[in-house]
Amino acid sequence: MLVRALTFSPDQADSFFQGIPSAAAVFMLRGEGEPYLSKTANLRRRLQRLLGRPTEVARRLNLRDRVREIEFTLTGSEFESQFLLYRLLRESFPKTYSARLRIRPAPLVKLHLENEYPRASVTTRLSRLAALSDAGDMYYGPFQSRAAAEKFTSDALDFFKMRRCVDDLHPDPKFPGCVYSEMKMCLAPCFKGCTDVDYYSEVARVQAFFDTGGESLERELTEQRERASAQLAFEEAAAIHAKIDKLKPVLLQLPEIVRRIDWLRALIIQPGAETGLVSLFLFQKCAMLGPIPFSIEARPESQSMEGRVEQAIAGVPFPDKYSVAERSEHLALLKRWYYRSHRVGEIFFADEKGAWPLRRIVRGIGRVYRGEKAQEAGSFSATSASSPTSEPA
Repeated sequence: MLVRALTFSPDQADSFFQGIPSAAAVFMLRGEGEPYLSKTANLRRRLQRLLGRPTEVARRLNLRDRVREIEFTLTGSEFESQFLLYRLLRESFPKTYSARLRIRPAPLVKLHLENEYPRASVTTRLSRLAALSDAGDMYYGPFQSRAAAEKFTSDALDFFKMRRCVDDLHPDPKFPGCVYSEMKMCLAPCFKGCTDVDYYSEVARVQAFFDTGGESLERELTEQRERASAQLAFEEAAAIHAKIDKLKPVLLQLPEIVRRIDWLRALIIQPGAETGLVSLFLFQKCAMLGPIPFSIEARPESQSMEGRVEQAIAGVPFPDKYSVAERSEHLALLKRWYYRSHRVGEIFFADEKGAWPLRRIVRGIGRVYRGEKAQEAGSFSATSASSPTSEPA
């Protein structure tokens, strides 16, 4: 997994360090005991600290007399270093790697469609088929925090009458119901306040809302308002318009990355470790694949940059070998990078049909290569490859 290996001898350390690049890298030190794995922004400086001559005053970790071999791979970004380090630690320390990296699962909204009376909840656990299939329960995310996921879920469900309770229901007409049924905010299947057909119809509206990032409800309310206006029912139209205004801040809670997990396909562009390259990472089916070296300059005259990007994406193998735990961890690593206040690199999403915004990706590759600031990301739209606030195609 690491591409270069060097033998280390303490009596030749001074000349050894001169041959180590002063660049970002992931490295492994082998010798007595278990290997030492880490990442660094400057490999030579880090190795000099770990393997240099110890001083009497210094209390830093020194492995000079224990290490006999050094393996390393140069990386172009913190994102690449983190992902490579994760893979190495998972392989070398299968019982402790998660704690070492402090991996925290990404918060998701789960739509319990397999329940007899479906409901929604917030979770950090993926089911076996969640990332691979469009059958069974549905998951939406990743959200920045559990609090953000819970707030969005609560605010969104205010527009529907799907149940909020978490119990497995056994409908009984004698059951008194709850505060939501009293407030007419639930169809109350618990005491047969509606038919099963009516309840499943409401659940379908909720699923459409989550699938489209709220566009289905916005479209539905807009049509109702226009219909009321055409019938001169102006009070009704005003009430619907107020509901649309209430919906807008709810939709603004959705970052661009939040979408149905089995539809989440993203291309992450990172600086390359070598001159003239950027590194591409493909995220699909909750699995991270890469880095894929992409040359900025070398290309056939007959092939456009968009064509080369499309070819590079198409050449990535389908991620079918990963366990549910690995997919959940890959999602957590993506979420950690995406929600950083200052992140390096850019990310682009495929639409619901799998089409990529190739022209925007090409411009993003140019910006990352030149070290320019990324374009401002827009809010999520499941029905368009670009969002209202994104740059035009």
